[in-house]
Parts: sequence; C-alpha cells; structure tokens
Amino acid sequence: MSNSPPEVLPKEEEAILRDYLPPEILTHILVRLPIKSIITCTCVSKTWKSLILNPTFISTHLHHSANNNNNLLLFRLCPKPLVEAFDDLDPIGDEKEVYALYRDDMITNFDQYTRFDDFPFHRKSCSGIFRVVGTCNGLICLADNLDFHCPNYYLWNPCVKKYVRLPFPYILTAGFHTVAVGFGFDSKTNDYKVVMFVTRAYSRDHEDQVESESPPEVEVEVGVYSLATGKWREATAERPKCAVRNTVIVDLRLQAFVNGALHLVCYKTTPEIRFLYFVLVFDLEDEVFREIPLPKHSDMFFWKWVSIMAFGNSIAVFKPGYSVNTPDIWVLKNYSDASSWTKIILSLDAQPPPPPSRFFRVKTPSLKAFRKTGEAILHT
Repeated sequence: MSNSPPEVLPKEEEAILRDYLPPEILTHILVRLPIKSIITCTCVSKTWKSLILNPTFISTHLHHSANNNNNLLLFRLCPKPLVEAFDDLDPIGDEKEVYALYRDDMITNFDQYTRFDDFPFHRKSCSGIFRVVGTCNGLICLADNLDFHCPNYYLWNPCVKKYVRLPFPYILTAGFHTVAVGFGFDSKTNDYKVVMFVTRAYSRDHEDQVESESPPEVEVEVGVYSLATGKWREATAERPKCAVRNTVIVDLRLQAFVNGALHLVCYKTTPEIRFLYFVLVFDLEDEVFREIPLPKHSDMFFWKWVSIMAFGNSIAVFKPGYSVNTPDIWVLKNYSDASSWTKIILSLDAQPPPPPSRFFRVKTPSLKAFRKTGEAILHT
C-alpha cells in the first residue's frame, strides 16, 4: 500500500472531468443532493448550471425528494418593528421580512434548514407587507393587499434568487369587488398557475347586509395566469354561483393547494339558508369546480373568518380563538368523505384573564401549519 499522497489533477484535467461527465451520470448524482447543495452546484460550471435549471431536472429532483420524504416547510419571519409599523400604518423602515425553511422529518427536531435574508420586494407593497398566497415546489407567490387596487403579484424562487412580476390582471376593473388568489401546479401541463377569484360588489358587502335584505345573485369570475405563457386568461369552467369572502384581514389563509386543486371558503344563497358557507374546489388540470360542505354550525357566520390550509393530503379550516376558548380547528380526515370533518382540541397553556373591558380580547396562539405527523405548529 502506497503512503504517497493522492495525485492532484491539474486544473485543465479537472475542468474536463467536470464538464464531460455523461449527463445521465451527472443527473443521477445531482438529483440526490439537498437543495442547498444543488444551488451551490450551479456555480461550478455553465454546463452544470444549465442542467440544474432545466425543467426536466427540476421535475426529476422534486419527484425524487417527494418519494424520499424530504419535506421542508417555509415560514415568513417578520421582525417586530416591521409588524408594529404595519399595524400602526406607519412608514416601513429598514427591517425586512425573512423567509426560512425548516426540516419536517422524523430524524431532526424540526430544525431550521436554511434562511433567505435578502428579500427583494422590500417597500414595494402598497400596504407595507405582502400576503403570501402560497408556496409550491420552491416557488412563493406573493400578492399585495387584495382590498386595494395594487395589482402587485410576484412568483419568487428564493433559492436561485429569481422572480417574475405578473402582468396586470385583466379581471380587475374599476368598482368594488372582493378577491381571493390561489397558487398551485398543473402536473398535466407541467405549469404553475396563479388563479384569481373575483366577486363584483354592490352597494355594500354581501356578508354585511341587514337581516331583512335578500342577498343579490352573485357569481365568481375566474382568471388564470400561466407561468409557461406569461399571460392571464379566463378559466374555461362555467362561473360558479357563489361569492368569495371579504379579504380585509391579511392574516387569513384564503386558499389551500391540495391534490392538484385549489380550495377556498366561499358562500352562496339557498332557499333554506341565506348565507351557506362551503369549500369551493378548483381543479388546476381540468379547470372544473366542485364543492365540499363544511360542518353544520349554529352560527350562520361562524365560517366567515376562517383560514383554510393543507392537512397532509386533505384540508383543515381554522378560526382564531381568544381567552374564552381555544382555537377552533376542523380537519377533513378523509378527503373524499365530506362527513369526516373532525374537530381537533389543542392543549394550550392557560391564558391570562383579560382586562375588565368588553372590547378587549386576548388572542390565543395562531396555527401556522401541520407537520407530516399531523402535529399542529403554533405561533405564540
């Protein structure tokens, strides 16, 4: 056995070996690397960068990661001064939003995998802070405050530091309207889609009418943006006879992308019920609508301010709680069975009693996501 040090290849030979590995072997190696290493490899050579940024490689890497349970959850971390400035309608300072990925597996203790400190859209929002519409396969969809005429929509890939600003949505016209936006992936066409759901408003918010008034006939107009074409178009499906909810509360999760479809809570009028809330489902592949009933509740407007989010391969709806009760979380245990809605009771530490004022309420921790195990992630 030789004790001599290993031979070091000259730079010229190293470059030849790096650039002339058979593409199938190079792909076989790179596809097994974590995302941080993948991004580093784009700096090795033009050949490697071209291979890694190829849509076929990206699709292969996503498929491999999904099959090997390499699950990552993305969280937005807002510094306290930024949140306070937003809440008080003060000018936004130098504090930026930070996005971080956390491992969600059985091996690690939900530790931070990486973070993205360079937020490229600082001070570009009309309202101060962008709404995170959704995330899918490493892309983040950001939207400005939906109640204002500020059509700033971005698709951002923080890993490669690239983004696309969407063109003006033709579906937004003058006048009052309520808007919900969804984001997901169409596996049939290998395309990412941003979907805008718009209900034209009348003299007042549909949901705030007095008891004696009859709700007007409304429908949802649907516009679809395709990342592949870079254009907006009208959805091919017939417009559903319902309305999207008012979106004044920026913290609400308005949509969930699950099983290739967008899910959002809407409402409609029936002969028996003036405001019937339900989950509207829009399939991104076939662009068809269907409905999932929500659990029955004695309060007709109980579902007005709920968030909706993914729960594994199903959905969950969540209504923030206060000091008098715990957060209300309902999970659809069996996605194909609307009767499988189940209420989850969280074990929370006792909340301090509120001050002696009927206008003051102490908010309980808010739900941010579910882990693969079904464990709820709360923000206190």
